[in-house]
Amino acid sequence: MANAGIQLLGFTLAFLGFIGSIASTIMVEWKASSYAGDNIITAQAMYEGLWKSCVSQSTGQVQCKVYNSLLQLPGIVLGTRGLMMASIIFSLISILVDVVGMRCTTCMAERLEQKDKVALAGGVLFIIAGLLALVGVSWYGHRIAQEFYNPFTPTNSRYEFGSALFVGWGAACLTMIGGGFLCCNCSGGGSGKAPSYPASSSSGQPGRDYV
Repeated sequence: MANAGIQLLGFTLAFLGFIGSIASTIMVEWKASSYAGDNIITAQAMYEGLWKSCVSQSTGQVQCKVYNSLLQLPGIVLGTRGLMMASIIFSLISILVDVVGMRCTTCMAERLEQKDKVALAGGVLFIIAGLLALVGVSWYGHRIAQEFYNPFTPTNSRYEFGSALFVGWGAACLTMIGGGFLCCNCSGGGSGKAPSYPASSSSGQPGRDYV
């Protein structure tokens, strides 16, 4: 059980990344209205997410509108939705797999080689889930930056990175780092060691036979 601590650390980091991916997907602050430029309006702030858009008034009142039509949504929103949901599904499968494969659990305790392979598979799935989340968040962020620096975009229609992007980036990194730890199954002294037998006392003294 030399790598049980590393597996537990990796699982904890990946699980935190899984929670962060869910939080990032649900959050509405994927992009926030920018105050850069000459026409600065602080009376209200606009936020857009993957599922709805919100307007926050200076009085503290917040009004949100859920996206009703799926076909009218931009391709960037649909694509990011799919990537984030795929990342969450992969992470959920990885959690179930690693619960069986980690050394600190009792499942498959008598077959350590197969147990390590299951943990390795769960780590690979976590890495894939982190990559999917990273691609989705980076793609959305690239589109925000592209529209922000586009000279044809009106000043009052420019957006900046929202807090959901930073949560998504952090969650993706945690998921991939945790998956990497789970892939480090250095089982040099666990499953592959050969059984050792004590030396027989009778074999050391062949001449002493009793009749």
